[in-house]
Amino acid sequence: MLSKSSSTMIHLLYSLLLLQSYSSCASSASTPENFIQCVSMNSELSVPVTTTVFTPKNFTSVLRSTKFNRRFLEPSVLEPEFIFTPLHDSHVQAAVICSKKLGLHLRVRSGGHDYEGISYTSVMETPFALIDLVNLRLINVDIEDNSAWVQSGANVGEVYYRIAQKSKLHGFPAGLCPSVGIGGHITGGAYGAMLRKYGLAADNVIDARIVDVNGRILDREAMGEDLFWAIRGGGGGSFGIILWWRIKLVPVPATVTVFRINRTLEQGATKLLYRWQQVVDKLDEDLFLKVTMRVVNASERGQRTVAAIFEALFLGRGNRLLRVMQRSFPELDLARKDCVEMSWIESVVFLDGKLIGTPIEYLLQAKHISQAPFKAKSDYVKVPIPEEALEGLWERMLEKDIWSFILWNPYGGKMSKISESEIPFPHRKGNIFMSHWLVYWEVGQKDSKRQIDWIRELYEYVAPYVSNSPREAFVNYRDLDLGINWKNSTSFEQASVWGEKYFKDNFERLVRVKSTVDPDNFFRHEQSIPPLQRNLGIQKILCKT
Repeated sequence: MLSKSSSTMIHLLYSLLLLQSYSSCASSASTPENFIQCVSMNSELSVPVTTTVFTPKNFTSVLRSTKFNRRFLEPSVLEPEFIFTPLHDSHVQAAVICSKKLGLHLRVRSGGHDYEGISYTSVMETPFALIDLVNLRLINVDIEDNSAWVQSGANVGEVYYRIAQKSKLHGFPAGLCPSVGIGGHITGGAYGAMLRKYGLAADNVIDARIVDVNGRILDREAMGEDLFWAIRGGGGGSFGIILWWRIKLVPVPATVTVFRINRTLEQGATKLLYRWQQVVDKLDEDLFLKVTMRVVNASERGQRTVAAIFEALFLGRGNRLLRVMQRSFPELDLARKDCVEMSWIESVVFLDGKLIGTPIEYLLQAKHISQAPFKAKSDYVKVPIPEEALEGLWERMLEKDIWSFILWNPYGGKMSKISESEIPFPHRKGNIFMSHWLVYWEVGQKDSKRQIDWIRELYEYVAPYVSNSPREAFVNYRDLDLGINWKNSTSFEQASVWGEKYFKDNFERLVRVKSTVDPDNFFRHEQSIPPLQRNLGIQKILCKT
């Protein structure tokens, strides 16, 4: 019988031989070929190379297909060494196992909507490979159980459509943009038009399947409650690769009501927006009333102004909506002719900015590319922004060569009833609304410094009127201006600079979970949750709990 020391020595020798074997392969074949050979050996199904692996010679259309932010279509943006598009869960398992063996850094993409492009590019580490989940998009709806299993490569619009195929009385409280990939969407919390009634999409997840750092597929029971907590709102790319979400369906009425009303500055938009801030979080929780501000042409030739577009979803009929609005927000002067009744699935299309009557099949064809390159930021507002400060916003929006949007999404209702620590997403009670600041520029414009400087100055301008200590931000509106991880190691204190903005006090628990499930930081990116550095910083975080 071998002694413990002899057994350990044999294990080490075996590991060295294995590494030498892969090094030898690397010298005689390319990394993609080695990867595919390894994946084929470690997965249940053989891997058809011609349809699943793409190299710089042939991956342009695949890489660009879901690059939502056109800012990352520029030639200077770093590209992956190759793209792997798995066809089966076991392919993803094998991809993790083989990437570890070959020393490959991974990025994982479901819908490609990451605002800073970190699901498909890298500014901290090269070379890297991209695992694109585009082929993993099954949606299995079980109406009797009020649930559905959805694969991470499906987009939000597909999920809505498949639910509606089975029932007109069921829905799901996910996002407003149908082309967002459901995999990454839920990892950031995922808000939509029913958040005031049912909370976030992540609040309505009841199980999941994830490939962990060891290549195991774990469901909720196998992964444990700490990891299950972390993946529902703790941000993507930190803990593993989500294969499936099991979501809880929610009831929706057979008939809902929507409206869209525009008011310019000349029509009193400033006072309306101030009043909106005073009432919106206290409205009936069946009502979601968001506002978008953008620059439009004024009635006077050659002049520009700011328009506020009020868009609403009401989970009920128009007559009841009119009573709610007359009681709570009569200043908007909503009339019966403004209200349109429709099914919930039709309202999803409407709230994506489409005309009434657009076929719901649009949800299966929603584009993954923004109209123009952009930079975005987010804030949470707890006290109404005064009219004088709003006037300052309009002045900045009307500056020459600036094409900007401001979106305000209301909170209150169910969002105020869920604990900040229920899941990692902490932005709950006390928030009136979330503000989404965006600036765009022309496709092909060589220098975006003017626009980037503009939004950073705007962010500083509104600082006195938004949350502080920390100044909160939404992780799915990722902003690398808040801070990034170091390539080799990032301390808890360094990562807290951005981590506490996204997660507040939940950041500490996320770091502890990361340190347990991925202590060597295999799953990493510019704003991934870091593990505690071994022998460094652990006492500080433990002493704070």
